[in-house]
Amino acid sequence: MTTAVVICPGRGTYNAAELGYLAQHFPDADLLAIFDAQRAEAGQPTLSELDGAERFSMALHTRGDNASGLIFAASYGDFLSIDRSAIDVVAVTGNSMGWYTTLACGGALSAEHGFRVANTMGTLMQQALIGGQSIYPWMDDDWIANADRKQELLALIDEIAARENAELYLSIDLGGMLVVAGDEAGIKAFESAVEPVQGRFPMRLANHAAFHTPLQEPVAAKGRDALPGEMFGQPELPLIDGHGRIWWPGASDTQALYDYTLGQQVTQTYSLTRALTVAAREFAPDLFIIAGPGTTLGGAVAQSLITANWRGMASKADFRERQDKDPVLVSMGMVDQRANVFSYSQEV
Repeated sequence: MTTAVVICPGRGTYNAAELGYLAQHFPDADLLAIFDAQRAEAGQPTLSELDGAERFSMALHTRGDNASGLIFAASYGDFLSIDRSAIDVVAVTGNSMGWYTTLACGGALSAEHGFRVANTMGTLMQQALIGGQSIYPWMDDDWIANADRKQELLALIDEIAARENAELYLSIDLGGMLVVAGDEAGIKAFESAVEPVQGRFPMRLANHAAFHTPLQEPVAAKGRDALPGEMFGQPELPLIDGHGRIWWPGASDTQALYDYTLGQQVTQTYSLTRALTVAAREFAPDLFIIAGPGTTLGGAVAQSLITANWRGMASKADFRERQDKDPVLVSMGMVDQRANVFSYSQEV
């Protein structure tokens, strides 16, 4: 049986190309109705309404109070659709808000509670909308790790953060990218200091707040007020968090898991790079499966594996050669790759 680590994506992965993703792929109509009922009770448009819209709206679909629910449902539905008779899922991890989906996929939260956590936190983030995010690469086009360049950028973040009238932090360590977050002064200072590269970076992320920074402490506090710790239970699969820590089935402190999820996970740097390094070295899976929606996380996953020197990969060319010969990465947001892990018994 093929072993796999599943990766749940975060914000920014449900875009125009993903409109209709739930209608096409979500395998459990009754569960989707439960998610819709939660949204309707809160006075929010249902996922079915959003996903079934005639056209995609950046202003509507990428808002935190809408995007979080859409992405959670799409990712969780994809997890349910994996052929578990052929794929042995040995661990689950995620990027940023994908941690909430990870908790549900790994059994620490029920599907309904996982959706509640994701939808509540997305809504609270949107209501507060504190600060923003920008993304910038530290790897070159060939995905060759340049540790000196990464340290230069981290030093720049620290230097701007030390200024009197600016706040800036490393928000997400995302493979060959750094996501920085802070107030407008901090982000502008960073964007002005770095050289424009690849025709699109530095790139401001629309409708994104200063996730994974101390600026989000008020949101974390409201999350703890709104979400009871009793929802959290022992995971059924190992979970790898944004610090690279493993939460083991039968051996996890559920109060600590709650405290991390609505504390450090919200207010401290989230490292997908570290999570995937731990996943590769601790579980040595045959496959990394990225749940949908979207296809944008594949590069960051590959870059993280290159950073970890996993199976000797040190560049984009190494990764492509390995992927062509014996694929190590499957993105369920891509129809041709989805077929490699999809269970037809789960078809709606």
